[in-house]
Amino acid sequence: MMARAFDDDPLMTWIFPDEQMRRRRLPAFFAASMHGTGLRHPGTELVLTGGAVAGCATWLPPAAWMPSIWQQLAALPGYVRTLGSRLAVASVSYSALLRVHPPQPHWYLAGIGTDPPLQGTGIGSELMRSRLARCDAAGMPAYLESSKERNVPFYERHGFTVKRELTIPDGGPTLWLMWREPRTGPDGT
Repeated sequence: MMARAFDDDPLMTWIFPDEQMRRRRLPAFFAASMHGTGLRHPGTELVLTGGAVAGCATWLPPAAWMPSIWQQLAALPGYVRTLGSRLAVASVSYSALLRVHPPQPHWYLAGIGTDPPLQGTGIGSELMRSRLARCDAAGMPAYLESSKERNVPFYERHGFTVKRELTIPDGGPTLWLMWREPRTGPDGT
């Protein structure tokens, strides 16, 4: 489902410019990502429709957004197989994002997607509200990178603001780096 949701994503089309390659490799890319980081933490949430995954949000908890060197090394063979000749392009993109990632504690939305036929039906908002309510209750901010400018208003409706734009080096796409302060703190204020 995430591969279908990200098929037209500017960062994914930058990493996999050939449409056939992208459609072949994105499922394995998302599987490697989920096994490497997403499923290691309690922040991955799903919306099911008729027993099928209709939407997914992968949130990484504070201090866990950056995998340890050992986790990165363990995940590397899966990424090498998945990315193949596009490993260097993906590495440049990942490095650019790491350099600007905020250091203060926050929940990180590593990825959110809705199956394309169901986009616009509220599934993404349901996934956002679920984790953001927990962020608010804990007094914890949230961070994400939007790779689609048209999605910026969606995130703004959920309280995020654009803090900066980042263009991936070597002709890559622009991403909108967004931050959200908690709406209430642990004491309810």
